[in-house]
Amino acid sequence: MKNKAIQAFEESADVKRRFVLEYADKIVQAAQLIARALKEGRKVLLFGNGGSATDASHIAAEFVGRYHKDRVPLPAIALGTDMATITCIANDYGYDELFARQVKALGQKGDIAIAISTSGNSPNVLKGVEAAKACGLTTIGWTGGKGGKLAGLVDHAFVVPSTVTARIQESHITLGHVLCELIEEQLFGKVQ
Repeated sequence: MKNKAIQAFEESADVKRRFVLEYADKIVQAAQLIARALKEGRKVLLFGNGGSATDASHIAAEFVGRYHKDRVPLPAIALGTDMATITCIANDYGYDELFARQVKALGQKGDIAIAISTSGNSPNVLKGVEAAKACGLTTIGWTGGKGGKLAGLVDHAFVVPSTVTARIQESHITLGHVLCELIEEQLFGKVQ
């Protein structure tokens, strides 16, 4: 069992290393893009299913609360957290409309939409991205494997080089933390 645990950590570290080597410049560009949008009074909408929904919620909380430093709250909304809205949309319009309907209600031109799907093929996530694009939001996708349909649909795709859901999600949350750190530093200076 010990070897299995060590192997899992080594695999996670290897996937993250390969990911950052390929995407470091794009991570910086995305951080600058999001920071500029926030500085202009825009917001970030994040969405995904299952573990990706909790990643969306986690990163939204880092923006609204704080990451490293005490600072003004930054506007971010995870679209998978309001049970009344989720069940209303799923019941009345179908689960595929879950994120699209919320994006249409809450998104405004210039906002940022971060769509998270380990497979890149979740129908409700794809429809959410389509709605975001139609509303003039900049779209960012976090996915894995070969990227699925999501990678070709968004303005900025981050594809984790793994087909293992756990490794993909581990990289996604690290990506979210790094973006928070870079954005906070860009908007408010380095942590003392």
